[in-house]
Amino acid sequence: MDSTRQQVAVVVGATSKWQADGRNTQLAHGKVLDDSHLPVGVRWGVGGAIAQKFAQEGFVVVLTTRNAANAAALEHAIKAQGGACLIVELDLVSCASISKAFATIRATVGDPDVVVYNAGYLEGRDLPPEKELLEHFPVDMFDTAQHIASRGPFLVAKEVLPAMRQRGAGSFLMSNNAASLRGRKRMTGQSLYYPRVMMRTLAQVLTEEYSEHGVHVANIVIDGTIDSPGTRALPRAQQHPEVVMNPVKIAEAFYYLHTQDKSC
Repeated sequence: MDSTRQQVAVVVGATSKWQADGRNTQLAHGKVLDDSHLPVGVRWGVGGAIAQKFAQEGFVVVLTTRNAANAAALEHAIKAQGGACLIVELDLVSCASISKAFATIRATVGDPDVVVYNAGYLEGRDLPPEKELLEHFPVDMFDTAQHIASRGPFLVAKEVLPAMRQRGAGSFLMSNNAASLRGRKRMTGQSLYYPRVMMRTLAQVLTEEYSEHGVHVANIVIDGTIDSPGTRALPRAQQHPEVVMNPVKIAEAFYYLHTQDKSC
């Protein structure tokens, strides 16, 4: 490895649907929230905290998002902290967009040393109570859930794992939730999360295939409510602030996994 080359971290899904102007925030609260009083580490949820952590550790951080404007404030925050950062637009439902985005990343900053797949979705959250059963779930919403939870990480893996294998080093880390462990009924106001089982299984398969080549693949189950502007304003979080998880501490765990000894 070229010791003079600055390491590259790509965060797919660096912004949060629960950030101040996120889709979930506006769906739950009916408005954009003011996050100016919140610590900078929690304003963009886990993705934003991970991006800030790797930038603080000296990585060039690439933020991917469907629309560059979504990540502009996060980019500004990282640069204000002295970090190196750029935004690349990427739409996970488009194979062509994924290929173009990673071609841009390779041409601009080089092959990634670590990729964090942190993409989320809210398909199903706005369905009314009478449409809780799976028979009512729209196919287009299911397709989006599958794109983000299964097809997306597969396509991203194809873009980044060959170079990591050839280099004999690298990390591909996926953010997941408890629905990846057991299928449960989708309640009103919840997303369709059972497709995330495929994300967990993909991580297990890639671990078996790529560990011998020096590549670290991990499926990280984050089981709980993550602190962010939108979640912090929810009644349950207001009444029980101890239930929200600090994304800065979660980001430290992601960084530890990237630096974990190969024997582990």
